[in-house]
Amino acid sequence: MKFRLPVFLLIAASAFVSKEAAAQGEFSGNFQSNTQFYLRDDRIGANTTQYLREKSSADAWLYMNYKIKGFSLIARYDVFNNSPLLNPQAAYTNSGLGFWSVKKQIDKLTITGGYFYDQFGSGTIFRAFEDRLIGIDYAVRGAHVHLQINDKWFLKAFTGQQKGYLDLDGTDTRFNVSPQVVKGINSERRFEFGKYSLDLGISGVNRTLDSRTVNSLVNEINALPLEKRFSTYSNTYLGGVYYTLNLGRFAWMSEFVYKTKEALRDQLDQSDLYGSDGKVFMSSLSYSQKGLGINVQYKRVDNYQFRNSPNSQQLNGLIAYLPTNTRQNVYRLLARYTPVVQNRGENAYQADIQFTPKKWKKWNFNLNYSYIETLQKSKLYEEYYIEANYKISKKWKAALGFQSIFYSQAIYQLNPNAPDVKAYTPFTEVTYKINTRQSIRFEAQYMSTKMDLGSFVNALVEFNVAPHWSFSIGDMVNTDPVRTPETPQQAISKEQIHYYNVFASYTHKTTRFTANYLKQVQGVNCTGGICRVEPAFSGFRLGLTTNF
Repeated sequence: MKFRLPVFLLIAASAFVSKEAAAQGEFSGNFQSNTQFYLRDDRIGANTTQYLREKSSADAWLYMNYKIKGFSLIARYDVFNNSPLLNPQAAYTNSGLGFWSVKKQIDKLTITGGYFYDQFGSGTIFRAFEDRLIGIDYAVRGAHVHLQINDKWFLKAFTGQQKGYLDLDGTDTRFNVSPQVVKGINSERRFEFGKYSLDLGISGVNRTLDSRTVNSLVNEINALPLEKRFSTYSNTYLGGVYYTLNLGRFAWMSEFVYKTKEALRDQLDQSDLYGSDGKVFMSSLSYSQKGLGINVQYKRVDNYQFRNSPNSQQLNGLIAYLPTNTRQNVYRLLARYTPVVQNRGENAYQADIQFTPKKWKKWNFNLNYSYIETLQKSKLYEEYYIEANYKISKKWKAALGFQSIFYSQAIYQLNPNAPDVKAYTPFTEVTYKINTRQSIRFEAQYMSTKMDLGSFVNALVEFNVAPHWSFSIGDMVNTDPVRTPETPQQAISKEQIHYYNVFASYTHKTTRFTANYLKQVQGVNCTGGICRVEPAFSGFRLGLTTNF
C-alpha cells in the first residue's frame, strides 16, 4: 500500500507530457547525471574500491513537476551505481524514487504531503535540503502547511520523518525514512517603522526517538562508569528566536537556539557518549554605502548538534545546519584548508571589508579576518586575507592577493598525529576580454607550508567562447613534499606530484555537457558550508544537466 502513491506519481508524470495534459497544465523538470572513470594512482592515494574493482560509477537524478489548478505534483528518480557519494570509501548501488510530493494551494494556505525541503530562519534549528555534489539529502517525508497571513506575516508547521541514508555499518535506508519523528512550527513577521524595518521570527522543533534507539542508548549508558551515567529521554525540544533589524545603511541580524538535554556523541570520538543540553548564538552587523561595505560576525556553539538520532555519525541525519564563520574561498589552494563547525564548542569571529577609494575608482579592495577557538580559548583556525582588483581597461582586469592561515589538522581532519598547519599563499588572476564573445583568464597560487603534504603551486588557463564553449587546463604541483609519520599522508609518494586538471564544457540552450580529466589531492571538500574528508581522485568525469 505504501508504494501506490509514488508509483501513481510516475505514471501520472508520464501522462502529463501528452499534448492533452500540456494544454491543461504546466509540465517542467530537469535531469542531471555524473559519470566517473577511475585510473588508479597509488602515488596520491587514489586506490579505494572503485579503482580496484568497479572502475567506474554513475549518479543520475530525473526531476519532474506538473502544475494544474493549484496542484503541484513532483517526482524525482535517483540512481546510484557504484557511487562514492554516500560513502567516499565504498561503492553504493541502488535506485528508486528519491523524492515525491503533492502540493495544493488554497487561497493563502499551501499544504504539502510527501517529501519537502524547508528551513526555519537561517536553518540553525531546522533545515531540510539537498546537496548532490556530496550526496546529502535531508528531505523530510510527512505533512507541511504554510499560511501566508498577509504580505508581512507567515506561519508554517510540519510533521514527518527525515529521509534515510547509507550508514557506516552498511545499513541502507536511502530510499526510505529514519524511524524518528520530527515536528516543527515557525512564524515570521515584518514590522515597518518608516524607512526602518524589523523581521522577527520564532521557531520550535521536537524530535521523538523510536523505542529501539532509546533502548540501545539506555543499555550503552548503563554500561558506563557510574560517574558518567546520565538520564536520557525519548523527546528533545528546541526553541529559537531570530531577527533582522534594518536601519538605513546598517543591518543587524541575530539568532539564538536552545536545545534540551539529550544523549550526544563527541565529534572527535564517537565512542564518547555524554548527556548535555545545547545552545548556539549567532550575530552579524553590517554597514554599506557606495564604495564601502563592512560586515562583522560572531558565533558561539556550546554542545549544540541536532540529528535524527545520537547514533547518526558524520554527515548522516543532520536536522540543524551550522555554517562556518569563515570566508568561502574559491581558488583551489586557498580553499584547501576549510574548517568544520565544532559542535562540542567554539567561538568564531569574522570581519570583512570591501571598499573602492574615491580617487582610485578602478581599484577594489577586500580585507577579511577570521578566527575560531574552543570555549577554553585554544586556537583552532585563523585566516588573514587581502585582495586587490584593478580594472586596467575595458579589455583587461587583474586581481592580486595574499592569504595566511592557521589550521588545526588534528581537529578538523580527525588526524591526531598531524601538526597544526601554517600556510602562506599569494595569488593572482588576470582576465583579457578578446571580444564580446571570447575571453581568456589566467590564475595562479603558491602555497608555502612545511606541514601536511608540504608546499603547492597551482596554475590554470581558461578560455571561454560565449554562449557555448568553455575550456581550461591546469596543474597543481606538490613542489616541496612533506609526509608526516603516522598520518594518512605517509602513504602518499614523496616525489614531486602533478595534479592535472583538463576541463571542457558545451552549453546549448538549457543543456550543458562537461568533460574533465582530473587528479585531486585528498583533503576536506566543502560545498554550501557542509564539509567532509574525501580521498584523492584520479580519472575522468562526465556530466550532463538539462532543464525542460
